[in-house]
Amino acid sequence: MTNNPILTADSVVREYSQGGTSIPVLSGVNLSVGDGEKVAIVGASGSGKTTLLNLLGGLDDPDKGRIAVNDKSWTNLGASERAIWRNQHIGFVYQFHHLLNEFSALENVALPLLIGDCSVNKSRQQATSLLERVGLGHRLNHTPAELSGGERQRVAVARALVNEPSVVLMDEPTGNLDPITAKTMLELLLDLNQSLGIAFVLVTHDDNIAQQMDRTVILEMGQLKLRESLIV
Repeated sequence: MTNNPILTADSVVREYSQGGTSIPVLSGVNLSVGDGEKVAIVGASGSGKTTLLNLLGGLDDPDKGRIAVNDKSWTNLGASERAIWRNQHIGFVYQFHHLLNEFSALENVALPLLIGDCSVNKSRQQATSLLERVGLGHRLNHTPAELSGGERQRVAVARALVNEPSVVLMDEPTGNLDPITAKTMLELLLDLNQSLGIAFVLVTHDDNIAQQMDRTVILEMGQLKLRESLIV
């Protein structure tokens, strides 16, 4: 499903310096994600999966290569321009929810819209609608401390989707949940992907999750390879 790529990485290289020595993490990574496609990235711990996700989301810069969303690369954008572009086109979901503890669920979800200069009323309406969609319409005014782990992660998912981004990047989104809650979260993510048509790129160690994606790639020796039979 890459005829109309939403997200592309071309010959991406990332190295880190340690004691004057360059340590390669990514060595010419290529990836193309189609509109509405679900892609899992798997690999051994320390293989560079989170590094790649940060690059795809514009949180870090490659040493070489090009990354683009909707065929626009942010490599040459200033920090403020990049932040605006990222807020409009990319959603993030992490293993830990990263919600603002002093804000309610509604306020957390509305925040990306407010940052994008959406009116308060419209932001609250859209945030309310999305929270209802993830089953939290009755928890709008609860703070993260008043929510369960699964509920907090649902709020994080709603926040990632509220701007209707082109792609949502997820780093072990069920990794901090118990098995039953993780299963429910996966079902929710699959339903949202199908109903909203937003592309998902998901880093996971869980075979069950990876097998539910349209395509799974494995990061080995700094490069991505298509993997049909998973051994993570």
